[in-house]
Amino acid sequence: MKIAVAKGDGIGPEIMDAVLNIFKANQVPLEYVIVDMGKWVFDKGFSNGMTPESQQVIEELGILFKGPMETPKGKGVKSINVTARKTWNTYANKRVFQSLHGVDTVFSKAGIPIDITIVRENIEDTYGGIEHMPTHDVALSRRFITRPGSLQVIRYAFEMAKKNGARRVTCGHKANIMKLTDGLFLECFQEVAKEYPELKSDDVIVDDLAMKLVVRPEEFDVVVLTNLQGDIISDLCAGLVGGLGFAPSANIGDHISIFEAVHGTAPDIAGKNIANPTALLLSGIAMLRHLGYMQNAAVIENALLYTLEQGVHTGDFGDKSIPGKNTTEFAQAIINNFGKIPEHGAKPVIPNAHVTPTLFKMDQNQMMVSDDSKDEQEYIVGVDMFIESSEQPEIIAKKCKRHGGVKFNLINISNRGTQVWPTGSVYTNLVNQYNARFESIDGSPLVQQDIIGLYVSLSGNFKIGSFELLNVMNGKKAYSLAQGQ
Repeated sequence: MKIAVAKGDGIGPEIMDAVLNIFKANQVPLEYVIVDMGKWVFDKGFSNGMTPESQQVIEELGILFKGPMETPKGKGVKSINVTARKTWNTYANKRVFQSLHGVDTVFSKAGIPIDITIVRENIEDTYGGIEHMPTHDVALSRRFITRPGSLQVIRYAFEMAKKNGARRVTCGHKANIMKLTDGLFLECFQEVAKEYPELKSDDVIVDDLAMKLVVRPEEFDVVVLTNLQGDIISDLCAGLVGGLGFAPSANIGDHISIFEAVHGTAPDIAGKNIANPTALLLSGIAMLRHLGYMQNAAVIENALLYTLEQGVHTGDFGDKSIPGKNTTEFAQAIINNFGKIPEHGAKPVIPNAHVTPTLFKMDQNQMMVSDDSKDEQEYIVGVDMFIESSEQPEIIAKKCKRHGGVKFNLINISNRGTQVWPTGSVYTNLVNQYNARFESIDGSPLVQQDIIGLYVSLSGNFKIGSFELLNVMNGKKAYSLAQGQ
């Protein structure tokens, strides 16, 4: 079977060669097609960090095994790692964090075993990178949480948990503050959880989750989160088991999947043959299982675990009284231990069950729409106008009221989300962007032409950076209130 391989930047080529040598020694039945991705491709003028030929190969093969990659700084280009995940809709980022004997942490020394799987939504949230500066003093980022995207990754988390015999699935969120965005994600979690009554399901506010993971990590099993929160929490979990050098990552999509180490390119040690290949090897082992090569995966993982138990290590971890191995020597030690069984965490060796990725030749983009969206009763009841001004709230309110006409009431004015009119406090510090909220006078539905008319009229007094419609869906307000409203 052919897969695409991108060796990456910095230490990427060294650790990738080490892993592929381990695979070769174990006679893993894979053929590798090397593709061009990374910083040097950016430098050649390809703004997405990959050549068109590489993109075509990856889409034809369906599997990408990649080393760490660098995104040039200060050139206005997007991260190649994020671009790849989003381009191919690898919507679930699965990271498994397990205690490794031979990798000392405060938890291993205390005899507390860790086995946590983080499933992070991989496409949406603030990672859309949609940002604007409506004024010199204000930068805005648009956050997308969608029902179809949330259902997709949450259902994957439950299916994976069921398949792997997990006992608990936890949703991490901040729905107490972001009531619409995180609220939607939590609502989707609760909806999907009903389909899996055999699994315990619960939810935890993400800051509380962070504390509990540090204090009692052994209580958690599978945790599913939104993109940004999942990114932060997964790195926290990496710290529990020894760092990013022991953190594998699988980016799972319906048609294309990416397996990679999540650590950086470490340019300070690149070319010295001293980098630790463990994270990339663990990612490769996850890829082998994904492809059905269960026997190869188990033999290689058992050899890795046995090697670590024997105290063999690279220079970044382990007993400093024992000389560290270089990258090549560490890989060879694993090869020499094929067939040996570790004392802790041994994996059962079962026959390979070759799985060919299901590939579809896409002739157009897929539209994801939730089943109940077409049944929603939706209408407009107002608008939030984001205006630029350095004046005081009372003066702004006086001007805004002139433009309401016979259809709009000025309901409130907020600044950075805090209400400053009709009530507020002189102790609230202000920036030069306000949100003026207008609603229909009698609560009757409005049309977009009404909003545009208000926009045109209001623009006579203010620069309007943007506006958002105030929708009501199925009798519920589909917008948040200001702090203090």
